[in-house]
Amino acid sequence: MSIIAVSKPHVLKHSFFSNLARISNSQHQGLYFFCSSTSSNEPTNEEIPKPETPDSSTEPHPEKPVSTIEAQPGTIQNREPRLPRGKHRNPEKIEDIICRMMANRAWTTRLQNSIRTLVPAFDHNLVYNVLHSARHPDHALQFFRWVERSGLFKHDRETHYKIIDILGKASKLNHARLILLDMPKKGLKWDEDLFVVLIDSYGKAGIVQESVKIFRSMEELGVPRTIKSYDTLFKVIMRRGRYMMAKRYFNKMLSEDIIPTRHTYNLMIWGFFLSSRVETANRFFQEMKTRDISPDVVTYNTMINGYNRVKKIEESEKLFTEMKARNIEPTVISYTTMIKGYVTSNRITDALNLYQEMKSFDIKPNSFTYSTLLPGLCESDKMSEANTIMKEMVHRHLVPHDNSIFLQLITGQCKTGNLDAAIDVLKSMSRLNITPDPQHYGVLIVNLINSGVYDQSVNLLDQLIDQQIVTKSSTTSQLESTIFNPIINYLCNNNMTSKAEILFRQLMKTGVLDSTAFNTLVTGHSKEGSPELGFDILQIMLRRNIETEKSSYKNLIESYLKKNEPSDAKTVLESMVENGHDPDPELYKTVTENLFENERVQTASRVMKLMIEKGVEMENCKGLVMKILEALLLRGHVEEAMGRIEMLMNVGFGVDFDGLIKVVCEKGKTKAGVKLLEFVMERECGVEVASYDRVLDALLEAGKTLNAYSVLCKVKEKGGVTDKKSGEELIRVLKEQGNTQQADVLSRMILGKGGKKGKKQASTDVSSVLPANLLPPGDLPANLLPPGGPLYSSRRPSCDYRGHHTTSEIKVVDMNMMEKAPVVGSSKESKVWNRFETVHFCFAWYRNDQGKQLGCYEFLESKYLMNPYAKSTNLCSPEEWQIGGRRDVDSEEEGS
Repeated sequence: MSIIAVSKPHVLKHSFFSNLARISNSQHQGLYFFCSSTSSNEPTNEEIPKPETPDSSTEPHPEKPVSTIEAQPGTIQNREPRLPRGKHRNPEKIEDIICRMMANRAWTTRLQNSIRTLVPAFDHNLVYNVLHSARHPDHALQFFRWVERSGLFKHDRETHYKIIDILGKASKLNHARLILLDMPKKGLKWDEDLFVVLIDSYGKAGIVQESVKIFRSMEELGVPRTIKSYDTLFKVIMRRGRYMMAKRYFNKMLSEDIIPTRHTYNLMIWGFFLSSRVETANRFFQEMKTRDISPDVVTYNTMINGYNRVKKIEESEKLFTEMKARNIEPTVISYTTMIKGYVTSNRITDALNLYQEMKSFDIKPNSFTYSTLLPGLCESDKMSEANTIMKEMVHRHLVPHDNSIFLQLITGQCKTGNLDAAIDVLKSMSRLNITPDPQHYGVLIVNLINSGVYDQSVNLLDQLIDQQIVTKSSTTSQLESTIFNPIINYLCNNNMTSKAEILFRQLMKTGVLDSTAFNTLVTGHSKEGSPELGFDILQIMLRRNIETEKSSYKNLIESYLKKNEPSDAKTVLESMVENGHDPDPELYKTVTENLFENERVQTASRVMKLMIEKGVEMENCKGLVMKILEALLLRGHVEEAMGRIEMLMNVGFGVDFDGLIKVVCEKGKTKAGVKLLEFVMERECGVEVASYDRVLDALLEAGKTLNAYSVLCKVKEKGGVTDKKSGEELIRVLKEQGNTQQADVLSRMILGKGGKKGKKQASTDVSSVLPANLLPPGDLPANLLPPGGPLYSSRRPSCDYRGHHTTSEIKVVDMNMMEKAPVVGSSKESKVWNRFETVHFCFAWYRNDQGKQLGCYEFLESKYLMNPYAKSTNLCSPEEWQIGGRRDVDSEEEGS
């Protein structure tokens, strides 16, 4: 409702007419073909012709040419053209054509020539209407200057006022000022209205100093100043809080014998309250009365609103009562202002009573009234009254200026548990043609989910997604994480993750990057059996540096494994490790097992390498590790297998070399067997004698005699032992193939008569090495002597320059003799009388082919002493001698 203040002078300003387009009455002869079908010879509106008689019309109409074809018999003469059906379009006005041309084309000489061709002559009404209808201020300014410089039209005072008003509203103030100051050069006089427009334009732009300068320049330029220019200046400076300046100019106005009006006092009171100068505003209100200027409803509304701003509701009530006592009828603005004061002071009951009083006086509330009262009712939990007033507002089809009122209504109804009323609020917005914000939907959906009303919540969610309300809304009305996270969580837990992803992708377009929502989507896709979709979400998180959760990776890996896609699970596992998460050992094992079962041995080997590098305990999956090593060796990936074995040994993992050698030899993989055997001898790892024989037998079966010879020589060089029968078989085959030299060398090595290069082994008495407390008492019986060799044989230990033992081998025969000697543990030391510093003694067990145990003491000078042998006539015959590898006491069972 628009209200004209009684205090304002009822003078129609030029700005009132400036918004009305002029109607051109002049006729342009060159435009008849465009807008009219009348002849140029027709009279004007001022000349009313006399009606002509039929005889006087002897010549044809100039616009209706006479047909040269004679009329045929039976034809209808003078047939009028048929009019098209439908609404008749009014011809476009010439000023609209010019504005459209300026809007669609660049301002060039070609466009100017086109306008000249269209309008040969310009008059005042046409120029004024073009300026008024211009679609952009720049177009109006260009047209204004062009018609003047081209000599097409000489501007008058009205066109100057129009262009200054247009440029001032567009904040093109410098152009407006120059045009105003150039008016005297064109022979035009200034008036106050022109300066008032420019003062007000500078004030709306916030440039108060320029407004004051223009106001001062009026006196210098000889332009008389009245209350109109002073009121404009007061409004400008009061809007910026310059109340002291306003007081000075008010006093200057009084000194110029300019009498203030009611509108002047209203402006001053409004400005003082705006600057919180309550006492000054009240003083002007009292001064107003002393000057016999009666306050009107605008004055009282200003005073009431001012006291409400400083939260003095009691003073507002007094003024409201005084206004009614003066027989000044309160308007809807008066009641709305008082209601706002009550709501601000948390006096909701008084606000409701005043609302009912307003209705009883048949004063209809406006949209501001509803926008003021409804938030207060929601904050006071008066939701039933709020629902009633909202329905009344919708019935009158009044749209509040702030849509957040509906959010408060929905939140309040949900808080009280009245979900139906909350849904009605959303429907009311549709009746008012208001598009709900995402927050309206979000609050309602979350409360419906929490209350178990799932069907309606899903329907509302479908509306939110299908209408793309999230992407169309402004930034201030976006969903918060406290709203969309519960929605996404519900959808993902109820097999609707795809719908949740659509919603979240719409949120991402508005800049939302919530880590909780991302991880929830990954988990949801994983549980629904769509790990590839979850992995896509994970890739987005990694590209945008969004924090990931360990559980998301775990769920994604398990989902890939359920779909029998272990390679993709391995990719996720590697990504998990790269991003700082430590998988559980069981997760490593599960991925590796699935890879191995799918015959992806090398991929499983890489996962095993990752486990070793990350320090995972490998003993818990020893069987799986050995299977992977066997598969690598059998498939020919020998180097990779040896690399994994070395890594395992570095972390203390006990590799079963005997088992590996046995498997590869049975499968005929001689290359793998030789590599394993060489590794064992290089690292001096303990293996059974049968492992040596298996490699030799496999080489012989494969026809690789020279390879077998080379392996046996390496074994003998390292001090290892093999079965005599295997050596004899190899010698026989070498001789059959003509390799007699190799056979002779091998014969000497096996019979102990010399090494490969003919070096002799020295035999010394063991008493020169063993301590005295370990020597047997007396001589042994002859039947305990081994066939073909001495009772004790040893290789003299060699020493480095520090006197430490480097290699040594002691061979002690007879079980009975060693049982009489004391047992010394492998970690204990015993001082000896020789130039050697220390010696160690270890107790070892050996088995023959029949499973019988043979025992001996092994004399050690270094950590890697190899292969003593034992003989006891009480346990086995000389033909059943077993040569075994070294084993420490700590790794064997107790008992002899």
